[in-house]
Amino acid sequence: MKVIVIDGQGGGMGRMLIEGIKKELPHLEITALGTNALATANMLKGGADAGATGENPIIYNCPDADIIIGPLAIVVANSLLGEITPAMARAVGESRAKRILLPVDRCCNVVVGVVQRSFNEYIQMAVDEVKQTIANQSQK
Repeated sequence: MKVIVIDGQGGGMGRMLIEGIKKELPHLEITALGTNALATANMLKGGADAGATGENPIIYNCPDADIIIGPLAIVVANSLLGEITPAMARAVGESRAKRILLPVDRCCNVVVGVVQRSFNEYIQMAVDEVKQTIANQSQK
Protein backbone atom coordinates (compact mmCIF):
# COMPACT_ATOMS: atom_id res chain seq x y z
CA MET A 1 0.00 0.00 0.00
CA LYS A 2 1.42 3.38 -1.04
CA VAL A 3 0.63 6.07 1.56
CA ILE A 4 1.63 9.68 0.95
CA VAL A 5 1.47 12.60 3.37
CA ILE A 6 1.66 16.03 1.75
CA ASP A 7 2.30 19.22 3.70
CA GLY A 8 3.84 22.63 3.27
CA GLN A 9 4.98 25.62 5.28
CA GLY A 10 6.67 24.09 8.39
CA GLY A 11 5.34 20.56 7.94
CA GLY A 12 3.91 20.44 11.45
CA MET A 13 0.60 18.92 10.46
CA GLY A 14 2.30 16.32 8.28
CA ARG A 15 4.65 15.41 11.09
CA MET A 16 1.76 14.96 13.53
CA LEU A 17 -0.08 12.81 11.01
CA ILE A 18 2.95 10.60 10.41
CA GLU A 19 3.66 10.24 14.13
CA GLY A 20 0.03 9.27 14.77
CA ILE A 21 -0.08 6.74 11.93
CA LYS A 22 3.29 5.21 12.85
CA LYS A 23 2.18 4.87 16.47
CA GLU A 24 -0.80 2.73 15.48
CA LEU A 25 0.50 1.19 12.24
CA PRO A 26 4.29 1.04 12.69
CA HIS A 27 4.95 -1.20 9.68
CA LEU A 28 3.05 1.00 7.21
CA GLU A 29 5.44 2.69 4.79
CA ILE A 30 4.80 6.40 4.46
CA THR A 31 6.27 8.80 1.93
CA ALA A 32 6.46 12.45 3.00
CA LEU A 33 6.10 14.97 0.18
CA GLY A 34 6.78 18.53 1.21
CA THR A 35 6.18 21.66 -0.76
CA ASN A 36 9.45 22.94 0.72
CA ALA A 37 12.55 21.43 2.33
CA LEU A 38 11.57 22.42 5.88
CA ALA A 39 8.22 20.63 5.59
CA THR A 40 9.87 17.50 4.20
CA ALA A 41 12.57 17.48 6.89
CA ASN A 42 9.99 17.88 9.66
CA MET A 43 7.90 14.99 8.32
CA LEU A 44 10.99 12.79 8.07
CA LYS A 45 11.70 13.58 11.73
CA GLY A 46 8.16 12.38 12.42
CA GLY A 47 9.04 8.93 11.11
CA ALA A 48 8.33 8.95 7.37
CA ASP A 49 10.17 6.19 5.52
CA ALA A 50 11.05 8.39 2.54
CA GLY A 51 10.69 12.00 1.59
CA ALA A 52 10.98 14.35 -1.35
CA THR A 53 10.42 18.03 -1.91
CA GLY A 54 8.67 20.10 -4.53
CA GLU A 55 6.24 19.97 -7.38
CA ASN A 56 7.72 17.12 -9.40
CA PRO A 57 7.75 14.53 -6.57
CA ILE A 58 4.09 15.28 -5.87
CA ILE A 59 3.15 14.99 -9.54
CA TYR A 60 5.22 11.80 -9.91
CA ASN A 61 4.00 9.99 -6.77
CA CYS A 62 0.28 10.81 -6.68
CA PRO A 63 -0.97 8.79 -9.67
CA ASP A 64 -0.24 5.39 -8.13
CA ALA A 65 -0.81 6.24 -4.47
CA ASP A 66 -3.40 4.30 -2.48
CA ILE A 67 -3.92 6.95 0.21
CA ILE A 68 -3.03 10.66 0.14
CA ILE A 69 -3.28 12.57 3.42
CA GLY A 70 -2.95 16.28 4.07
CA PRO A 71 -4.74 19.53 4.68
CA LEU A 72 -7.70 20.43 2.47
CA ALA A 73 -5.40 22.99 0.85
CA ILE A 74 -3.55 20.30 -1.15
CA VAL A 75 -6.45 20.16 -3.60
CA VAL A 76 -6.74 23.96 -3.99
CA ALA A 77 -4.39 25.65 -6.45
CA ASN A 78 -2.24 28.44 -5.02
CA SER A 79 -3.17 27.68 -1.41
CA LEU A 80 -0.71 27.56 1.51
CA LEU A 81 0.45 31.04 0.51
CA GLY A 82 1.06 29.85 -3.04
CA GLU A 83 3.01 26.70 -2.14
CA ILE A 84 0.44 24.41 -3.78
CA THR A 85 0.84 24.96 -7.51
CA PRO A 86 -2.02 24.25 -9.90
CA ALA A 87 -0.11 21.16 -11.12
CA MET A 88 0.20 19.83 -7.55
CA ALA A 89 -3.51 20.32 -6.83
CA ARG A 90 -4.37 18.63 -10.13
CA ALA A 91 -2.10 15.66 -9.38
CA VAL A 92 -3.75 15.13 -6.00
CA GLY A 93 -7.23 15.61 -7.41
CA GLU A 94 -6.71 13.28 -10.37
CA SER A 95 -5.11 10.50 -8.33
CA ARG A 96 -7.01 7.24 -7.92
CA ALA A 97 -6.02 7.35 -4.23
CA LYS A 98 -8.37 7.78 -1.34
CA ARG A 99 -7.80 11.34 -0.16
CA ILE A 100 -7.99 11.99 3.57
CA LEU A 101 -8.17 15.77 3.91
CA LEU A 102 -8.12 17.68 7.16
CA PRO A 103 -10.49 20.68 7.16
CA VAL A 104 -8.00 23.29 8.28
CA ASP A 105 -9.35 26.77 7.56
CA ARG A 106 -6.10 28.75 7.44
CA CYS A 107 -6.25 29.25 3.68
CA CYS A 108 -9.77 30.66 3.34
CA ASN A 109 -11.24 27.20 2.66
CA VAL A 110 -14.22 26.50 4.87
CA VAL A 111 -16.09 23.22 4.69
CA VAL A 112 -19.67 23.96 5.68
CA GLY A 113 -21.18 21.43 8.06
CA VAL A 114 -17.87 20.37 9.58
CA VAL A 115 -17.89 20.63 13.35
CA GLN A 116 -14.97 22.63 14.70
CA ARG A 117 -12.64 20.26 16.54
CA SER A 118 -9.20 20.52 18.03
CA PHE A 119 -6.25 19.88 15.77
CA ASN A 120 -5.40 16.72 17.74
CA GLU A 121 -8.94 15.39 17.19
CA TYR A 122 -8.57 15.91 13.43
CA ILE A 123 -5.23 14.08 13.49
CA GLN A 124 -6.76 11.12 15.35
CA MET A 125 -9.72 11.05 12.97
CA ALA A 126 -7.33 10.91 10.01
CA VAL A 127 -5.34 8.09 11.63
CA ASP A 128 -8.58 6.17 12.26
CA GLU A 129 -9.59 6.66 8.62
CA VAL A 130 -6.23 5.26 7.45
CA LYS A 131 -6.71 2.21 9.68
CA GLN A 132 -10.25 1.68 8.35
CA THR A 133 -9.10 2.04 4.74
CA ILE A 134 -6.35 -0.53 5.24
CA ALA A 135 -8.76 -2.92 6.97
CA ASN A 136 -11.20 -2.59 4.07
CA GLN A 137 -8.42 -3.25 1.53
CA SER A 138 -7.35 -6.37 3.45
CA GLN A 139 -10.88 -7.79 3.20
CA LYS A 140 -10.94 -7.52 -0.61
